[in-house]
Amino acid sequence: MTTKDIFSFSTFDPSKMQESFRDFAEKGAAQSKEAYSKLKSATEDATRTVEATVQTAQAGSVELGLKAIDALRTNADLSLSHMEALLGVKSVAELVELQTSFIRKQAEVTMEQAKAIQETVKKVAETVTKPGKDAAEKAMSSFKAA
Repeated sequence: MTTKDIFSFSTFDPSKMQESFRDFAEKGAAQSKEAYSKLKSATEDATRTVEATVQTAQAGSVELGLKAIDALRTNADLSLSHMEALLGVKSVAELVELQTSFIRKQAEVTMEQAKAIQETVKKVAETVTKPGKDAAEKAMSSFKAA
């Protein structure tokens, strides 16, 4: 064995190391671009979901507000009609009959109004939560696919 054999690098090739490092860097860059693309897409989807939810909530609150105004208008009309009828009362028996009829009618109207508002609240809640639910389902399916 000679001295030259002991100190020689028989298998080390710097050009192959550069190629390996370049391949590693290119793969890392490609994976980073793909991850950024997915993150960007998810962010855009989330933004659209939030915008849709806000718009739906606004529309729903307007609808609920209109229902409440309609209920107030109906109740005010019934009360004014009742007051006009009370002004024409000629006896206590007629007063009691009018008052009983008014209370019964008011209870029926209030129940109908409450039912209508409850149905509207349910519909608005379902509509407001739909974009978020759809986005969550889409995200879960993309996790399953990945």
